[in-house]
Amino acid sequence: MSLHLQADPLLHKVALFAHLASLILGFGAVLAIDYHGLLWLLGRRSLPDTLEHAAPLHVPVWLGVGGLLLTGMLLHPDPNAPLTQIKLVLVLVIALNGVHATALHHRLTDLGHRGPTTWLLVRGGASAVVSQTSWWGAVIIGFLNSRH
Repeated sequence: MSLHLQADPLLHKVALFAHLASLILGFGAVLAIDYHGLLWLLGRRSLPDTLEHAAPLHVPVWLGVGGLLLTGMLLHPDPNAPLTQIKLVLVLVIALNGVHATALHHRLTDLGHRGPTTWLLVRGGASAVVSQTSWWGAVIIGFLNSRH
């Protein structure tokens, strides 16, 4: 889509602001979810409390991802640049991992006060690592691309 959209300088500035706001909204919610997951791993929160805290944060995560996708098209990315291609793959990974994390959240919530299986713990840990790696990778590439 970005090849077919041309933003004038004012719209580009508005899109950049909205892009940064979407990053704060989405990635901030991801960081909050992962922080509470870490507190659970350290024994400072119960799993039901952690899941209850995370549940409403899925909405800002998805709003942030959607905002990043929509505004990113107006920022004139070069789809032929290797870094941009890597960033697009990372964004796809973020979205697919988000679908997985949402399903995992429902599975863990269904457990109630029973402990999660080892397999669910492995899936949760892998999802958190994939999430953090993908978000930070996309942020770093966005920063590097903004300097051109």
